[in-house]
Amino acid sequence: QVHLVESGGGLVQVGGSLTLSCKADIMISNLHGMAWHRQAPGKQRELVGVITSPTITPDYVDSVKGRFTITRDDEKKTIYLQMNNPKPEDTGIYYCEAGDRLHYWGQGTQVTVSS
Repeated sequence: QVHLVESGGGLVQVGGSLTLSCKADIMISNLHGMAWHRQAPGKQRELVGVITSPTITPDYVDSVKGRFTITRDDEKKTIYLQMNNPKPEDTGIYYCEAGDRLHYWGQGTQVTVSS
């Protein structure tokens, strides 16, 4: 069992920036990978980006490429989602996911982008 805790959500204006954190209770280097997902009101949950090993560039959904960046700090057992120049359509609940043989989810953190 892996426990994930997201933090950093809140209200951000268009053109601003916000950083989300996801802290695991195990060494994240032991995981196959971690990811950020989001769910907008009335929509299905979608994958935002995936980070696997420290040497592989994270992969992102097209709508956030060039604006969002996923990084990791193995020592802190944490991954981050740096959101630059957010748009109103980025509003939603952001979830962290971790995978090994199973998939684990955090409780989510709300991000609201205001214009």
